[in-house]
Amino acid sequence: MATGGPTAAVIAYHNPQILVNVVDLNEQRVAAWNSAHLPIHEDGLLKVVRIARDGTLDTAVSLSGLARTVQLKARQPNLVFSTNVVESIAKADIIFICVNTPTKMQGLGAGSMADVSAVEAATRTVAKHARAGTIIVEKSTVPCGTARMIQDILRHYRPDTSFEVLSNPEFLAEGTAVENLVHPDRILIGSAQSLAGLQAAAVLKNVYAAWVPAGRIVTVNTFSSELAKLVANTMLAQRISSINAVSAMCEEIGLGADVDDVSLAIGKDVRLGPKFLQAGVGFGGSCFEKDILNLAYLARELHLDVVADYWLAILKINEDQRQRFARHVVRELNGSLRGKKIAVLGFAFKDGTNDTRNSIAVHIIKDLASEMPQEIAVFDPGCAPAEILEEVQAIGLTPEQMSRVKICSNWRDCVQDSSAVCILTQWKQFRGRQLGSSGGTTRNTPKPRGPGFAAHAQEECLSEMGIADLEKLSRQEISAPSDDPLGRLKPLAPCPEGCSQCGLGHRSAQSQEAVDWVEVAAMMQEPRWVFDGRNVVNHVELQGLGFRVRGIGKGFHSC
Repeated sequence: MATGGPTAAVIAYHNPQILVNVVDLNEQRVAAWNSAHLPIHEDGLLKVVRIARDGTLDTAVSLSGLARTVQLKARQPNLVFSTNVVESIAKADIIFICVNTPTKMQGLGAGSMADVSAVEAATRTVAKHARAGTIIVEKSTVPCGTARMIQDILRHYRPDTSFEVLSNPEFLAEGTAVENLVHPDRILIGSAQSLAGLQAAAVLKNVYAAWVPAGRIVTVNTFSSELAKLVANTMLAQRISSINAVSAMCEEIGLGADVDDVSLAIGKDVRLGPKFLQAGVGFGGSCFEKDILNLAYLARELHLDVVADYWLAILKINEDQRQRFARHVVRELNGSLRGKKIAVLGFAFKDGTNDTRNSIAVHIIKDLASEMPQEIAVFDPGCAPAEILEEVQAIGLTPEQMSRVKICSNWRDCVQDSSAVCILTQWKQFRGRQLGSSGGTTRNTPKPRGPGFAAHAQEECLSEMGIADLEKLSRQEISAPSDDPLGRLKPLAPCPEGCSQCGLGHRSAQSQEAVDWVEVAAMMQEPRWVFDGRNVVNHVELQGLGFRVRGIGKGFHSC
């Protein structure tokens, strides 16, 4: 994953294992990856890191569904996080360049073009220290032609040394990254169409083939791979903006038109499918907007102005969707927020992650703050209050506006004495203790994959995929949920005394409590509005509790 600095994942072959050195110049970030408190939140990620970073214990597994006891040998660590950049590069057979490529904010292409200066810096370091024949892989999301730029830098520093440069863009979705890692839709590898390029692609393909079916590993030319990443994110965003445009029509048509019904109907068409057809307050995050701007900039540079305008219209719809949401809040509260408290539930750009970059919430908070409410209270169960505050401070509020924004560590403090609750992230906690979902489409639950443990039962040495299937069997016999049902994880090293992250853990336990909407009704000021920007709560049941509810794409809302 790109972590914002000259970072690289460096692979060296050590039979029968591959050794992965993840290197970064940021000592604080490396320390976090070596601790119990990883710098990013993803369900299941800590366990994956612990298995590879710390190794595992010898264990014997006896289950009623197994004919014999399964012996699991201790796994040796093969994942290392360090600041030993030069040393790790010099030993590597494959080097992944995984650095941030933000949108340029100054100079030529400001506001649209990707800034690849971190890629350049990382490549120069690689060029100076990599062994001859090392395969260089661009993992970051980059403009078309970046592989050629990397090759030019390598030739400049090492004109007599041969390197192959591959494109291997990342398609992990935040919030479901571990599931996507284990069961990817596809792995894309781009290479030069020369013999050496195809051989390098085959080497990388062999790495992924350890757990990814061969049919899901796609090899193309380098430039097609680079373009495919930008187009993939743009077309996903296009689907979101398309259904959000329909939601606006449903709201204005009235007569009971419901965007969830429309989504259900068109999603049954096999040519379209149901994914990314859930209307909401808009998309955020660090990828979609950046990649759309990058693709539109490329089209403009190719003198394809109509094409560029087509892609940029996706962002225009997204911007309008969130602005309409803020306008609805103000209008329903009699055209003024003066003297009123607004509660914001959800700040991360999506559920399942603590990523606050370019979240929808921060834009809506800015619009609401311009109305000078008495207070805007913000709560998110996945984000530390300090992270939320830092992001809000960066949006350019005046000191007076900023003084009205309060970050809460639990939902009760957030909704207390508020006139309206705005749900901006689809966290399951917001659905409520006793209330069901709104009946709209929610994120699909991952389907069971593969034939289960039986497919691995005859293997002398179980792979991690086989052990995962064994864990599923084990959980069926354990009453209490456990991240380590087989007892193979090594204990985590204790944190230093006074660890601030451990303190956050206690607050996090409280934040995971489901919202009690019966209690909320007693805590709010009349007329108790709920603006459901993700259609996650049951609107009918909330209305029965005395709330006025407005969802996305609903032709009727309570009055």
